[in-house]
Amino acid sequence: MHYLNHSKWWELLDENDLSFIRRFVLKSGSLKEMAKEYGVSYPTMRNRLDILIRKLEAIEESEDDEYILLIKTLAIENKMDFETARILIQEYRKGKENETI
Repeated sequence: MHYLNHSKWWELLDENDLSFIRRFVLKSGSLKEMAKEYGVSYPTMRNRLDILIRKLEAIEESEDDEYILLIKTLAIENKMDFETARILIQEYRKGKENETI
């Protein structure tokens, strides 16, 4: 089982994400009830949850590297395309490897 590497993972989420999590728990994890509360369709609510899951996965996989986490988050939030994010992370990691040589 994986645990989030960042001991205070919630600090890396914005207010909208934290509000969503709180409401999700209060609605016993019912996306149907959440959709009613937000006034959106079930698929829209499912998509919102999927985005939050991807953010949490990015936090877990970031190994506490804030730059990589930022790039992954921008891609997840559609503020950057995934190919650009992949290239930036790849080049960043190459640079870090060269620093240690």
